[in-house]
Amino acid sequence: MHKLTMTVAAALALAGCGRPAPDPRGVDRDETLLQVSAAGRAETRPDEARFAAGVSSIAASAAAATQANNEAMNKVFAALEALGIGRDDMQTRALSVSRIDYGRNRGQFEANNMVEVRVRKVDGVGAAVAAATQAGANIVSGPDLRISDTEAASRSAYAAAYKAARARAETYADAAGLKIARVLAIRDGGDPGRPIPYYGGMAAPEAVAQAAAPPVSAGTTTSEVRVSVDFALSAK
Repeated sequence: MHKLTMTVAAALALAGCGRPAPDPRGVDRDETLLQVSAAGRAETRPDEARFAAGVSSIAASAAAATQANNEAMNKVFAALEALGIGRDDMQTRALSVSRIDYGRNRGQFEANNMVEVRVRKVDGVGAAVAAATQAGANIVSGPDLRISDTEAASRSAYAAAYKAARARAETYADAAGLKIARVLAIRDGGDPGRPIPYYGGMAAPEAVAQAAAPPVSAGTTTSEVRVSVDFALSAK
């Protein structure tokens, strides 16, 4: 009995040695591997906006410039809060106090305070800019129109990318007299998004004190993603 068991085990081992090793790519012996990459795009309307607002104050001393700047910035904060923009949506970006060594204000001091403001509805950014400038902000730039949930915006782009990859694979397979047997792997190529710069500059207080709300058009933002798919092709 013991000898019979050893004989059967040896036979199975020899049979295993005769089998070809599985292809690490996942295809069977009678299949062909096809690797395809494709891009997908989706148009999404921005649903929030960000802009920078600040105050530049000039006085005879650093203390006086800072005090004047603080008072003006507090008015800007209050004006934005009156529109329903909370402090969580206002983030200080830069603070500075420096001596002016050139020009007509030489020898005086300049204090600057810049804040980034997030407006959760695009159609409210014009009113927010107007409120900030009327409250005393004399440095304004933006707006940067954004999509708050970028992942949701990319979902349809990923679906489009996969469909494009599948269609391309079917074209290759048909031309070669084959068909798609299986999907072996799907690899996310990522979102090649790019930052959007601020535009704008400095304006004198008297030039913007009575500024009306500027019109803002949200337009659409294009999300583009890439996907790579491995297909196993077989005979039709």
